Amino acid sequence: MTGRLVLVATPLGNLADISPRALTVLGSADAIACEDTRMTRKLLDLVGVAAPPLFAVHEHNESAMVAPVLARLERGETVALVTDAGLPAISDPGERIVRAAADAGFDVSVVPGPSAFVAAVAISGLPAERLVFEGFLPRKGAGRGRRLSAIATEPRTVALYEAPHRLRETLADLASACGAGRRVVLVRELTKLHEEVWRGTLGGAVELEAAPRGEYVIVLEGAPPPPPVSDAVIESVLEGELARGADRREAIASVAGALGVPKRRVYDAAVRLRP
Repeated sequence: MTGRLVLVATPLGNLADISPRALTVLGSADAIACEDTRMTRKLLDLVGVAAPPLFAVHEHNESAMVAPVLARLERGETVALVTDAGLPAISDPGERIVRAAADAGFDVSVVPGPSAFVAAVAISGLPAERLVFEGFLPRKGAGRGRRLSAIATEPRTVALYEAPHRLRETLADLASACGAGRRVVLVRELTKLHEEVWRGTLGGAVELEAAPRGEYVIVLEGAPPPPPVSDAVIESVLEGELARGADRREAIASVAGALGVPKRRVYDAAVRLRP
């Protein structure tokens, strides 16, 4: 028999969101890999599923658990993979397990369902045709700065996760990078009794008092398109390149790249400067 790994989405909070197929897979699996066995056992008790053997796979031991999971699959077992809430491997443990199982040739399937950032983007009212999921930002250092700089110029809607005790710092950093006027939607406790959705600007969000509990989803408006580059600007920058000694072909390529305009526009400017 060939083993199978099944990712199973679990409710963000409201138990009614668990699907009949998820119940079937969890009840029939040979074992369940859980982010927290206590949380998963509680969920299974509440939805009336008899628990198969449970074992922990979380951020601190996932690499070490690859071999035991593969051993179960090699024995022909079906292993369900769950996290505390939402879809495994999406800013949650599971990515290494999935990659290892797929690389080893085992069947990897999914029972789709709740995902916090997808739900938050859907109710945000911000453009959702194209979007970027950033997960959690690095807490400090150059990596955080690079990500903030990329977000500041990203034209698509951006979704991020943040813990309540770090929310104000992250919002302040986003306001500094993107400008206080950028629209933002903050979503907390999705599908739960105290679900909250706040809409406004980064400048206003910085002044909020974050709730002490409940992970936040930050949905940020994309960067506005840059203003069009005028012919006068192209000519001025091109003149500077030529004055520094660049030949005409090099100058045209350099200016087109620097200003993000077609080479043909820069060539036409060069002709106007030197017929």
